[in-house]
Amino acid sequence: MSLVTELERLADGLGENPDAGSPISWPVVAERIARNLGVKPDEVGILGLSARWRHLYFLVPEALKNVGFIPLTSSSALAARTVRESRPEINNVFSNSKHATVFEGVKTGGETAEAIQKIISAPILAGDKVIGVIQISRKGANVKTVGPDFSPADLGKVLALCKPLGKLLQHFARD
Repeated sequence: MSLVTELERLADGLGENPDAGSPISWPVVAERIARNLGVKPDEVGILGLSARWRHLYFLVPEALKNVGFIPLTSSSALAARTVRESRPEINNVFSNSKHATVFEGVKTGGETAEAIQKIISAPILAGDKVIGVIQISRKGANVKTVGPDFSPADLGKVLALCKPLGKLLQHFARD
């Protein structure tokens, strides 16, 4: 069974029984996505959108959940731009781009915090409304050591996940 199908079934199950508690583990979802895309689990970021407070908050990596949030007004945060423009992006020279680095300074999995060298960022939608962002990155000391560039095929895999992730995220959205 494909990951997209699995996430669809999980979301449909939540829709049928919304009072069943939270059978979803975002770290497990991130781990499956990481495996599917050939990255480490801490290189998968899933962020929810608080419409009330106009910011993004981390669901994974877990180490970033309590660090802070990203205001939608941020001019340097790729995730905020992804929400505002509602369009996906691949950047294989992300480390050379002007961007917010506050979250990169937080250790998420390894011994030391690593810089994001390459990234895919895509909006998570519920219908035609953005309710979150998924970001897949390659982290490391430099762009040459982190693995291959992200391709249009990788972006296609990420975009295929956005609809079922949107269904899941609707069940866990904050105001």
